[in-house]
Amino acid sequence: MNLKRLSQYLLFRVLVAVILGIIGSFFFPEWLARVFATFNSLFGNFLGFFVPVLIFALITPAIAGLGRGAGKWLGITTGIAYASTILAGLLAYAVAISAYPSLLGEESVNTGISDIDEGAITPYFQIEMPPPFEVMTALLLAFCVGLAMTAVKSETLLKASQDLERVIMKVIGSFVIPLLPVFIFGMFLTMGMNGNLTDTLKVFGKVIILAIAMTFVFLAFQFGVAGAVAKINPFVAFKNMLPAYATALGTSSSAATIPVTYAATLKNKVDQNVAGFVIPLCATIHLAGSMVKITLFAFAIVHMSDLEVSPALAVGFILMLGVTMVAAPGVPGGAIMAAVGLLSSMLGFTDEQVALMIAAYIAIDSFGTAANVTGDGAIALIVNRFAKGRMSRVREVERTEPV
Repeated sequence: MNLKRLSQYLLFRVLVAVILGIIGSFFFPEWLARVFATFNSLFGNFLGFFVPVLIFALITPAIAGLGRGAGKWLGITTGIAYASTILAGLLAYAVAISAYPSLLGEESVNTGISDIDEGAITPYFQIEMPPPFEVMTALLLAFCVGLAMTAVKSETLLKASQDLERVIMKVIGSFVIPLLPVFIFGMFLTMGMNGNLTDTLKVFGKVIILAIAMTFVFLAFQFGVAGAVAKINPFVAFKNMLPAYATALGTSSSAATIPVTYAATLKNKVDQNVAGFVIPLCATIHLAGSMVKITLFAFAIVHMSDLEVSPALAVGFILMLGVTMVAAPGVPGGAIMAAVGLLSSMLGFTDEQVALMIAAYIAIDSFGTAANVTGDGAIALIVNRFAKGRMSRVREVERTEPV
């Protein structure tokens, strides 16, 4: 498959783009940086337009391929994704309450940083590209149409959905993936030239390092479990997912990384129907990396502000956050924006503390997103272990039944 071959070379290109973007931020003139900011604006808006169509095109034929058991696998995948997200939050909370007394000591919170985008490089112009429907609408529509096809067995509709999938894959292989390194270069270039970013990193320096380390620890746990369940080498499986990790690190968007995550998952010998079903779904509902960051940042502010938050309230916050973040549209900063209401209503954050939380989160948004999408590959391995053999039997039964 072309996507597999493209993903093999993408990791190197992304790493080069990240390095060049950081280096360029030290000496690029503003007028040239704005050229890349303009490209990023246009390409980012196109991704916002394209991603819902991509989700519909991948999930619909995948659910039809799963057969009559698709509803069951939808429930199982959703349960695994939610359990992973909640477990990540509980572990992050345990680390926070045990490490912060010595790590942060008597430090106090500085709410002087209010807007991570203040002073950022702006594009010369922007073109709005409204998507034909929202991400959640795409998911629901794909589920409805895909499940209906398993009952009606419409060969015409199934062939049309498969043709649409091939068309979308062609757009991804010929346009989206080749331009991703340029997009990532522009992201790191403009981010490095935003002086407010440095101030935010200084305030949360220790917590940021801890958050990044914890995302890797949780990924090791996820792939350890996936390796044991799927009976494969977890190190090889993780290595195959590195292009997805690197791409998400540059784009800060799980939705924009779906094509690369999908291709990397296929390299782990996951069935195409399972990958086409699990990866777009988990890009919306599996946010373990984001949960780790939000939990660690939130309770750092709680510690430094001397807020009273009981363990029961903290666990309730994490459980609610796991549900609320599903509303995040898979764009940069989507998870923290979905969590703003809970930070205020449950933890009692002031507007200034919420602003600082948003700034700190967005400063390293990409590390959480990278952990999210890489973990999606682990979930796909687990689902594939139990679904793959059953799918072939389901399809065989369907072929023998009259339409």
